[in-house]
Amino acid sequence: MAALTAKPFALADTVFKRHYHEDVVYGYRVPKELEYFDYSPEQLANRQQQAALVCLVDAYRSTGHRATDLDPLGIQKIMTIPELNPARYGLTDADQKFNIDGIIEAPSADGSKTMTIAEIKQALEHIYCGKVAYEFEHIPDTAEKRWFADFVEATSRDNSLGKAKKRRFYELLARSEAFDNFMQKKFGQVKRYGLEGAESAIVALDELFSLCNHSGITEAVLGMPHRGRLNILVDLLKYSPRALFHKLQGNAEFPEDLPASGDVISHIANSPKLNYGCKKDLHVTMLHNPSHLEAVNPVVAGYGRAKQMYLYDNNTDPGCALGDRLMGIQIHGDAAFTGQGVIMETLGLSNLPHFSLGGTVHIIINNQIGYTTPATNARSTLYTSDIAKLVNAPVVHVNGDYPEEVARAVSIAFEYRKKFRKDVIIDLITFRRWGHNELDEPSFTQPHMYNIIRARESVPKVYERKLEDECIVTKESAQETRAQFTNFLEDELAASKDYQPEADHLKGKWSGLVMPTEAVSTIDTGVDIGTLREVGEKSVSVDSALKVHPRLAKHHIQLRLKRLAEGQSVDWATAEALAFGTLLKEGFNIRLCGQDVGRGTFSQRHAMFVCQDTENVYVPLNNIGESQGKLEVANSNLSELAVLGFEYGVSIQSPTILPIWEAQFGDFNNTAQVIIDTYISSGETKWLRQSGLVMLLPHGYDGAGPEHSSSRIERFLQMCNTPMDLSDAGVVQNPNMHIVVPTTPAQIFHLLRRQMKRNFRKPLVVAGPKTLLRLSLATSTLDEMAPGTSFQPIISDTLASSPELVQRVVFVSGKLYYDLAKTYQENSARIGSKIAIVRLEEICPFPRQELINEMRSFTNATEFTWCQEETMNAGTYSFVQPRLQSILPKGQVLRYIGRGPLAAPVTGISRVYKAEQAQIVKDALADL
Repeated sequence: MAALTAKPFALADTVFKRHYHEDVVYGYRVPKELEYFDYSPEQLANRQQQAALVCLVDAYRSTGHRATDLDPLGIQKIMTIPELNPARYGLTDADQKFNIDGIIEAPSADGSKTMTIAEIKQALEHIYCGKVAYEFEHIPDTAEKRWFADFVEATSRDNSLGKAKKRRFYELLARSEAFDNFMQKKFGQVKRYGLEGAESAIVALDELFSLCNHSGITEAVLGMPHRGRLNILVDLLKYSPRALFHKLQGNAEFPEDLPASGDVISHIANSPKLNYGCKKDLHVTMLHNPSHLEAVNPVVAGYGRAKQMYLYDNNTDPGCALGDRLMGIQIHGDAAFTGQGVIMETLGLSNLPHFSLGGTVHIIINNQIGYTTPATNARSTLYTSDIAKLVNAPVVHVNGDYPEEVARAVSIAFEYRKKFRKDVIIDLITFRRWGHNELDEPSFTQPHMYNIIRARESVPKVYERKLEDECIVTKESAQETRAQFTNFLEDELAASKDYQPEADHLKGKWSGLVMPTEAVSTIDTGVDIGTLREVGEKSVSVDSALKVHPRLAKHHIQLRLKRLAEGQSVDWATAEALAFGTLLKEGFNIRLCGQDVGRGTFSQRHAMFVCQDTENVYVPLNNIGESQGKLEVANSNLSELAVLGFEYGVSIQSPTILPIWEAQFGDFNNTAQVIIDTYISSGETKWLRQSGLVMLLPHGYDGAGPEHSSSRIERFLQMCNTPMDLSDAGVVQNPNMHIVVPTTPAQIFHLLRRQMKRNFRKPLVVAGPKTLLRLSLATSTLDEMAPGTSFQPIISDTLASSPELVQRVVFVSGKLYYDLAKTYQENSARIGSKIAIVRLEEICPFPRQELINEMRSFTNATEFTWCQEETMNAGTYSFVQPRLQSILPKGQVLRYIGRGPLAAPVTGISRVYKAEQAQIVKDALADL
């Protein structure tokens, strides 16, 4: 490839030819790699002649950050780095002149290529050892490293700001301080997690928003924890102060007629449109966050990804690439960035197909302390940002005492992200004026740090004096700025007494949906059989040029076509594909995500085919019609916490996307529990944010040992808000999520379609099958998916031919039904019609009325049992027992059949397991 020649990194030029590849399935154009480049022959010759100077410059680029003045408190001493001494390389004559072409981007104002050692060292100190420092030499791509160095060096010539920009920064800082002072005066007993000490963070965000707006980005998705959240909400993100004060006075943030519990002030959010003098607005979406500090990070990534789907589909600019119109922004705390595994997991998604946003800008508000834990005890790394080297992200460190340098750090990070579409880190080193919250006493544990903090001026006051010296502000104008904002807050506080909150949900893309007042389980989700056959055939139709694995051709494709033609014995994977395909035909998008979901953990799905010759990937369901939606098959990395958070983010962005996360085994959701607890189960009631996320959790005892048997369905049921007492037939169920244990392919077909056909969205947790995926008894007919059919919360007994003769009713859910049914059939002469088996397919909402209707046919039953293969302290027993008991005939007590309590989900001893399983079946079908 031809070498790039003279001035290959001139700032005004587009120097790299971008290669783009199709992000598999969805079709985004995303940057792939840069062309190889080299220096011009003249530059190479000069570098060879000036090898000692090259070593000195490389030393500043790689280790200069360790000799910088980054700590506003002066606690961290500036290090002396031997590698930065010119004498180390034999450069002892300070007046010796060198040609710097190809070695350092000329830092002199006149662009001279000749400098003395003294001038070069002074320039390198200014660039790499000032109030901004850089780490980029760890990046493996030489092109990226050279761009970063040349950009930093070239832009260091003149980084002065105009008066208007400086005045803007001052006003932001002054208002932030005035806000915190006002809050302390009016709400002194409230934990507000103010920005004091880190006020320059608001400058960083403002500058980033401005750069986005001027570059054509129209969407920014922001996630942040509690520190400084209220300052940013009120001043930058147009959140109404009167709404905040209304909340602080003990009132709800939503209208009282809505079923919302609300949340604390450090979790609220807003989604304004901002404009920095451009033709188009910048829409900033700040997402709600829970108290699990960094759990919002993957949610931001998923929300942004789904938003980019929408922007891509509706984009009129055919040259638009991933990241051109949307930027992800994540703000972190320093202790959390180092200590929280979700950071690493989310970073791990950043450059993957189906997960990339085209680069996220991360800002660490580095207070140099956790709750009470100093940095020396909070991490094992030199910098809190070092975890970002996992993805080779460059890091820009900046002293938060210098707002103008903070703005420069932001501009460098922005340009890198714009150029390379990768994540970049800003380590904003600040301090925390108060303790972890304003009611805390930090000197209990950090006396030295807080003696320094209490003796120094605030960041806004320091910058105010600087601008007074520059004659940009005066004492009078500064006082007026603070007074005006304080008076504004006073007026807003007075107005808060009459404030009436408004709901901010079900608008835009969500308009037309409703807040349900009761559970809706049964709606017609059937599809014309001709359409089912058409979709089913296309689900295994591949291009003739694609060489399919011979086993798939015989046992998957041909078998599916045969079953579709007969309309019988439709298996699980086929029914799922029919649900996907019919929804796609209706214009919905589907995102199927998880580890190995394209093939399926149990090699059952094969939603994608891989050519055996080229390894090209083909997704048949994306070729069933011209106006169809898109199926994004996202084989994820080995993460659960971040990936499930990502999919939740997708789910709350648009109601027209069906996001599905499938665990390899049900127990894999254990490591994503924070997302389940703080978002999936409670997001709607806290924030009025509906989610149609589906969790497919392979569940069922089949000798797989303790872990891979159980999806811990009992945990999900415990989080459901269905009333315990259902004795009153008028009790309304409107659960926060639906928990199902389907046992037939037709049931999963209807469940998936129901998710999108209802006029509301609820999370769906599917304790799905493993052995049933291929069990010959667990099949369905196309007639069971035809018009007029729907999901059945219970499946009526089909074994007892005479319901009036039934003496024992066995309630069961899941695959255990088939074990019981097999034994029932084998012993039908003995059992006759004395025992009926009733399957509960939907556990929450509890199918009370359906069960009452079913039990009316068992007029002479005298025994009622709940049978499960899970241990007594797990599974669904504790949930269904009081609810079933409430509908039993008077005087009857529900009997339990199953394993006893156990600390583990099940034994790992096969002999014991088999004996237990056999005993459960035997007890359930024992003679009366």
